[in-house]
Amino acid sequence: MRSKRYVTMLDPFQNRYGKVFTVTLLLPALVSDILWVACILAALGGTMSIILGLSSTISIIISAAVSIVYTFLGGLYSVAYTDIIQLCFIFISLWLCVPFMILSPAVTAISQTLPLNQSYEHAWIGHLELADAGKWVDEMLLLALGGLSYQALYQRILSAASSAQAQITCFAAAGTVFIMGIPSVVIGVMAAAADWNQTTYGLPTPFERGDAGKILPLALQHLTPTWVAVLGIGSVAAAVMSSMDSALLSSASMFTQNIYKTTLRKKASERELQWVIRISVLLVGLAGTGLAFGDDSVATLWILSGDLLYCVIFPQLVCVLHFQRANTYGAICGFVVGLLLRGLSGEPVLGIPPLLLYPGCREENDQIRQCFPYRTVAMLSSLISIVAVSWLLDLIFHRQLIPESWDFLHVLKKKNKVDEDETPDPCEEMNQVLNTKF
Repeated sequence: MRSKRYVTMLDPFQNRYGKVFTVTLLLPALVSDILWVACILAALGGTMSIILGLSSTISIIISAAVSIVYTFLGGLYSVAYTDIIQLCFIFISLWLCVPFMILSPAVTAISQTLPLNQSYEHAWIGHLELADAGKWVDEMLLLALGGLSYQALYQRILSAASSAQAQITCFAAAGTVFIMGIPSVVIGVMAAAADWNQTTYGLPTPFERGDAGKILPLALQHLTPTWVAVLGIGSVAAAVMSSMDSALLSSASMFTQNIYKTTLRKKASERELQWVIRISVLLVGLAGTGLAFGDDSVATLWILSGDLLYCVIFPQLVCVLHFQRANTYGAICGFVVGLLLRGLSGEPVLGIPPLLLYPGCREENDQIRQCFPYRTVAMLSSLISIVAVSWLLDLIFHRQLIPESWDFLHVLKKKNKVDEDETPDPCEEMNQVLNTKF
C-alpha cells in the first residue's frame, strides 16, 4: 500500500470498486472508530474515579476535550509529535510502578496463591474450559486480524518516508508492544497474589466483589505509594489520548479523502478540506464521548470496536490487495454474506438475540451465549464469497458466456483502468531503488 502511494486504507477499494461501494465500507470503519473512542475514554474515567476520586463523567469530558482540541488544531503533526511524548511517558510510568508493587508488604509469594486444593477462580493463572475454547479463539483472531483493518494503522504506514521504513516500523512496533505489555501482566499477577485484608480495600477481594475489571487502578491505589499511583494514572491518560487522537484523525481522513474530495466536492480547496477534517474530528469525538458515558465494560467496547472490521472489512482488504480477480460483484456479495451472518449470530450487548444457533451455544442469565467461533465463520464465509463470485463472473465475462452489456456495474471497464494505472513505470521503479539504497 505504501509503494502505491495510497493516502487511506479505502484508496485501493475506490480504485477498483468505485465510489459507491467505498462509501458502504466507510460506515463499519466509522462505527468501529467511535466505539474505540468510547472504549478508551471509559477506561480513563473508571481509573481516575477510583484513584483521584473524580467523577467518571468529568474525567471523560476533560480527556475528550484535550484530545479533540489538539487533534482539531494540529492534524497529523499533532498526533505524531504527541504520540512520541505519550509513549515515552507510558513506558516510564508503567515500569516504575512494577518494583513498588512487587515490594508491597501486602503482596505474598505467587506460589502461595496456587495451593492444590484452591479453586481456579482465585488463582492468578486462570482457567480455560474446553467449552469456551471457541470463544477465546474467536476473540483472539478478532483482535489480531481485525486490527489490520484499522485506518489508524495505515495512517502511520502510509506516512512513512519509504516502503522499507514502513516495514521496519511495523516489526519494531510489534516488539515494542510486547515490552510495554509486560508491566500490565505483572501488575495483574501482583494484584492476584496480594492479601487485600492488609490494605485499606479489605475483604472480600476485588474478584469476589465483581471489581476484577478495575484491577489496575485498585492495585495502583492500594499497593503503591500515592505519587506512584498518580504516575500510573498519567500513563493511562497518555495512552487514552494517544489512541483517541489516532481514531479521530483516521475517520476524518477517510471521509475527507474518499467521500468529500472524490464525490461531494471534487474541486475543493486545501483550506476547505482542512475544515472538513476538523469538523469530522469534532463529530466523531462527540459521538465517542457520548457512548463512553454508558455502563458497558471497556473489554466489551474493545471487542465490539473490532467486530465489524474483522467480519466485514478484513476479508475485503485481503482480497482487494492480494486477489487480482476480485471485482465489485464479489465484493458486494462478500459484504452482504459477512454482515448477514454476523447479524444473525446476535449480540448480547446490543440486545440482539441470535437467530442462527451454532453448536455449543448455551443459555446464561436469560441470554443465549454463542461459544462457537461465529465471528470467524462470518469472516471466512465473506472471504470465500468474494473469491468465488469474483472468479466465477470473471470467467463468465472472459469467455463471453453472457454479453458484456449485462455488466451493469462496469466491472470490465474498471478492471482495464486499474490494470493501466498499476502498470509500473521503469523510471519510477529505478527512483525507488535509488532512494532506498542512498
